[in-house]
This record gives sequence, C-alpha cells and structure tokens, in this order.
Amino acid sequence: MSGVFLCGIDEAGRGPLAGPVCAAAVILPGGFPVRLLDDSKKLKPAVREELKALICAEAAAWGIGWASAAEIDEINILQASLLAMKRAFDEMILRSFPKDHAGIRAVVDGLFVPDIPVPCEALVKADSQVPEVMAASILAKTARDRLMEYYGLFYPEYGYEKHKGYPTKTHREAICRWGPSPIQRMSFAVTRVKPGEGGGL
Repeated sequence: MSGVFLCGIDEAGRGPLAGPVCAAAVILPGGFPVRLLDDSKKLKPAVREELKALICAEAAAWGIGWASAAEIDEINILQASLLAMKRAFDEMILRSFPKDHAGIRAVVDGLFVPDIPVPCEALVKADSQVPEVMAASILAKTARDRLMEYYGLFYPEYGYEKHKGYPTKTHREAICRWGPSPIQRMSFAVTRVKPGEGGGL
C-alpha cells in the first residue's frame, strides 16, 4: 500500500435505552461523489439506504464494529462507543489492509479517539464536515437500524422496529408494562417494573 488514506470513523446509537452501539470506519476513493453525503441524522431513511449501498460498493475500504448492551452496562457508553470504533477500524484493516496499514490517518466524530494503531484526530461535528466521517455515520446508522428492526421481530411488544431503542414515550411505556427486554441497557436508569407501576419512566 502506498500514499495517504483518510479514514472516517463514527458511531450510531449512544442515546437509546436498548440495543448495541454501532460504529463504522470508511476510506473513500478519489472521485467518490461526496456531494451526495451528509450527516446521517439529516438524511431520510430511503436516502441513507441508497447511500449505504453506494458506499459499500465503491469505498476503498470499510468496516463495521459493535459493542453490546451488556458491554455498555459493564464499561459505560463512552468506552463502549470507542470499543465499537476500534472494532470497526480493525475489521476494515482485516478486510482491506491485512499486511500494511501505513499511510492511514483517521478522523473521529466527537471529543475522544479509539485505541487504533494510526494517527487519529477527534473533531466535533466531523459528521457534517468530513466526507469520510459522513460515510461512516451512514453505514453505522443503517447497520444499527437494520439490527433493531430484526430485534423487533423477536420482541414485538417493544416496537424496536419503529423507535430503534431510543427513549420515546412508546418505548418507555413498553418497559413499564413488560419490564426490560433482554437487550435493555440496564445502566441507563431502566428499572424492572411490573405492569401498572411505570409512573417513574
């Protein structure tokens, strides 16, 4: 491998009450239509899915990483997010640069950087400024949304396919009625309650 490659890293799912946090790492090739990209939160779901397909097809390299709800409870959401970022970067390297990652530098959205073996800069709002980070935010968001829709099939009473685990009124009411689901983040002030005892949530 030769030259310098910019890797964008971002996560999705820090705020939900349930499910994993997901991160992505992306290196875009020269000539990629970056004008199409934006912060994933600003894009409609159908547009995100279209861009996901484009990024996966044309990116020079990409990877996805996860940290489970149990890991979030064990090490806290910040450390779990950084762990997911590291796993995303490691997967990207394994898939595309297994023998040499020299020349890669990374930009991460936020204030903190994961433990990865390349120069890495944290930049607030990088997901609305740096195309590679925008691409990473799109891959992380679409991957996590898809997984939460899958969980919705197993735990239909919680409506994960709709709110993706975020603390909506519907989600809180479901927790109050049914108690925490198996993918609940118990460290996020979610307590086991019996039906009809959910006034505190």
